[in-house]
Amino acid sequence: MEPTHEHQHETHEREIHFRDSRLHLLTAGREEGRGVLLLHGRAFSSATWLELGTLAHLAESGFRAVAVDLPGYGQSERSEGELDTLLEELLAELGLERPVIVAPSMSGLCAFPLVIRRPELVGGFAPVAPVGAPSYGPKLRGSRVPTLIFWGEADSIFPASQAGDLAAWFTGSCEVVVVPGARHPCYLDRPELFHERLVGFARSI
Repeated sequence: MEPTHEHQHETHEREIHFRDSRLHLLTAGREEGRGVLLLHGRAFSSATWLELGTLAHLAESGFRAVAVDLPGYGQSERSEGELDTLLEELLAELGLERPVIVAPSMSGLCAFPLVIRRPELVGGFAPVAPVGAPSYGPKLRGSRVPTLIFWGEADSIFPASQAGDLAAWFTGSCEVVVVPGARHPCYLDRPELFHERLVGFARSI
C-alpha cells in the first residue's frame, strides 16, 4: 500500500466547542467524500466504530466518516440543549452536507427528529434497532429520505418485528436488513455484513 493511500485512511481525533461544552469525535477519509455520521447507543461511543473497523472501512470506500461521542458520553462533556435539535446544530458545526446518518439504539432519539423535521438535511438514514421507532414512526408517514434499517434477529430489547413496522411509514426507498442470529447491537455480531450493506447503501444515494 502506498504511504499516501495509507495516510488518507488514518483516523483523526478531534475536539470541538459545541453548545458551550467540549465534544469529542473521530474522523477518517477524504474531506470531499460523502459524509457518514456515526452515532452510538447508550453503552457505546465513537471508539466502538474505531475498534470495529467501521471508520477505516468507510474511508477506504471513499467516504468521509465522522464518529461522534454524544454529549455526556465517551469523552464528550454534558451540554445543555434539546435532543430534537442536536443533530441539526451538529451538522452545521461540522459542515456535513446531507450525510448518511447511522443511528443505533439510543441515538434514534436525536436522529428521528432531524429526519422528520429537516429531511432536506439528510442524505440517507440508517437506523439500527433505534429507540423510539413505534412513537416516531407515524410522524415519518410519507417520508422520502432513503433509508436502510438494520435489526438483529435475536434482539432481546426491541423485537425484530419493529423493523417492518418502521419501514411501512416510508414512501421512498427503504430496505430492511434483519441480521441472522444477531443481538441488539447487530453490527458487533456481523460486522462484515453490516459494513457491506452500509457501504452499498451510501453508494446508492
